[in-house]
Amino acid sequence: MNQAPRRHNKPMQLSGPDGTAIPVVPLRHRGRWIVGALAILAFAWLGLSLATNPNIRWNKVAEYLFFPKIIDGLWVTLMISVLATLLGLVLGVVLAIMKLAHNPVLNWLSTLYIWFFRGTPVLVQLIFWYNLAFLFPSLVIRIPFTDIGYMWNTNDVMTGFNAALLGLGLNLAAYFAETVRAGIQAVDAGQTEAAYALGMTPGKRMRKIVLPQALRIIIPPTGNEFISMLKTTSLVYVVAGNDLMTNASQIYKQNNLIMELLIVASLWYMLMTAIATFFQTKLEARFGADAVRLVRKPGFLLRRVTGTPSAAANPRPADDVAAAGKDLS
Repeated sequence: MNQAPRRHNKPMQLSGPDGTAIPVVPLRHRGRWIVGALAILAFAWLGLSLATNPNIRWNKVAEYLFFPKIIDGLWVTLMISVLATLLGLVLGVVLAIMKLAHNPVLNWLSTLYIWFFRGTPVLVQLIFWYNLAFLFPSLVIRIPFTDIGYMWNTNDVMTGFNAALLGLGLNLAAYFAETVRAGIQAVDAGQTEAAYALGMTPGKRMRKIVLPQALRIIIPPTGNEFISMLKTTSLVYVVAGNDLMTNASQIYKQNNLIMELLIVASLWYMLMTAIATFFQTKLEARFGADAVRLVRKPGFLLRRVTGTPSAAANPRPADDVAAAGKDLS
């Protein structure tokens, strides 16, 4: 496997006409050092001001950092983030396929959904789902034209957790739909044409040819959305979803340690973000580098079906799909 040549910071040695070495003096960037020093001083002053502020009781921050109610809220935050991201991703794939469909009704419905959920604030959507009982006091599922079915009280079903899951997941689906659509459209058009020439149905073409390759572009932005979701869950505070921010606010309303509990919540959010960022970096290293170029290579499914090694030369799109079509048929 070819490796990129290492870059050396040492300047290249130059020689004069007579063969004598010409000294090379590196360029001094004094302005960079001055700006960097000023930035370090500013951050140091800010950190020292917070550390020595008499109005912040750091012993209480340490006391509540692993408080049971804080830890419970932390797990709820993680659960909401993961489930809402999965819901948004699955629904986003469906919406993207609908928007790319030749059926004008499906295209119009997908466009309307994306416009509505991207056009209204997440906070409004959370409050709407939490107060759904004002519109539908009961939720009923029954066989049409019969009395056979089930009925639930909306207030019992639409808890803070469920309202948060629906509000965040459905909103995220609108953004995921655009990401998935971009990933699908980045796949070489020649592969789509070859799949049609082989007689594949649109559904089979999408499942077997397009989506496995589009994942190379879809997966890296998914990490960004998940990191954003970790912080967006703080809005669940308005529907009492028992998440990290909700539990922290309930504690500081009792003991009046507002700044201390906000610092505790911020530390946990930063830790979760740092961990998620680490894994996102791994995903980008695996899928994100030269993503547009990589989608032209055999995807994961095609390598398994055709037996093509991942390091093989890049085949022509039509030949790639044709080989897969023979085995899939």
